[in-house]
Amino acid sequence: MASGTIGTMNLDIDWDEAAATFDEDPDHGLLDPLVRAAWDEHLAGWLPDRAGDLLDLGCGTGSLSLLAAGRGHRVTAVDLSPRMTELARAKLAGTGAEVLTGDAAKPPVEGRAFDVVLARHVVWTLPDPEAALRHWWSLLRPAGRLVLVEGVWGGAGIPAERLLSALAPLTAAARYERLSGDPRLWGRAVDDERYVVVAAAVAG
Repeated sequence: MASGTIGTMNLDIDWDEAAATFDEDPDHGLLDPLVRAAWDEHLAGWLPDRAGDLLDLGCGTGSLSLLAAGRGHRVTAVDLSPRMTELARAKLAGTGAEVLTGDAAKPPVEGRAFDVVLARHVVWTLPDPEAALRHWWSLLRPAGRLVLVEGVWGGAGIPAERLLSALAPLTAAARYERLSGDPRLWGRAVDDERYVVVAAAVAG
């Protein structure tokens, strides 16, 4: 692996097949009120106070999109899996959210700009994460922010140091927050590396 690049794995996962049981993980479905409240609490600290346009990439079944929409944000959610997007549309019905099927690395939102680009456990799956980060950055409005929830578990994922290094050419305003220490988020105690990085664009 070249210095300064993000280490990723070639994933052989059928996400359409995984969709059937995806929400059974506490931090995926957010079915437990305590887990859902914990994510909502943290999300409130990562997102702008003022409601804006939010792009949720690799949205899965739309659980974080639903929380963001509940806070008044205008949500566009994207996932590569048609089955995941089908479930997300059902979950987000009535919120005004738009759910699209497409590649998170280059989402089908040409010509649009967003106040927030959100991705949870997505960057480490991409074949060229640095290129994806640059593209996502180009989708932000001035003073927008990139919210990346990532980690390292089971020998896979992205260490925070590598993700911060990849973001360094884009912004000096990146905030790291450790998430491993809050068992409410995961429905259990965890001892691996889980974190969020919130990277802010500079208003022009």
